[in-house]
Amino acid sequence: MTFERRASFRRLKPQRRSVALRLRAYGELKFVDPRPASGRGLLLDTCVYIDVLQGGVPAEVKRLLEMRIVNHSAIALAELTHLIGALDPAHPGTAQALKRLGEVIDNIPARRLSAPSVRACGEAGMLAGLVTRLAGRHKDFLLLNDAMLFLQAAEMGCELLTGNVAEFDWFDQIVPGTGVIFYRKE
Repeated sequence: MTFERRASFRRLKPQRRSVALRLRAYGELKFVDPRPASGRGLLLDTCVYIDVLQGGVPAEVKRLLEMRIVNHSAIALAELTHLIGALDPAHPGTAQALKRLGEVIDNIPARRLSAPSVRACGEAGMLAGLVTRLAGRHKDFLLLNDAMLFLQAAEMGCELLTGNVAEFDWFDQIVPGTGVIFYRKE
């Protein structure tokens, strides 16, 4: 899939949007159902891996992860491996953290790991830029990876599982119906 700037511009309409983004009330968002049912495959945001490692996901998220096909993104992989380089070797908890991170990364099945398309990457720049402007988060490049994950999930036909409500709510307001499932950390 190639990137066609004009088509993406028509689809996202970044210059036609000027109304500031506001976070929606939790009641308007889709959160993990306490009795999760089968459904579309999942694509995991990086926070899911970290929250699982730290024991911060609720029981309904664990059940959902057991019931659905779980897909993994090269974006999340890059963010996880970034932690490997960023952890302070002098910190007493680093060795254990590296061991656990390594186990998580090593257990990602190659057949379930993919990267966003060129189109998703190109549109992610527009989407992240639009959110930075409309949400007042100027020069916030941190949204770029999240936008790529969001659009990768859409192109895969997956639902994106995340505990990161703010950014993904904003993306979902601009590109509605993509499929985001939120959870609250324990």
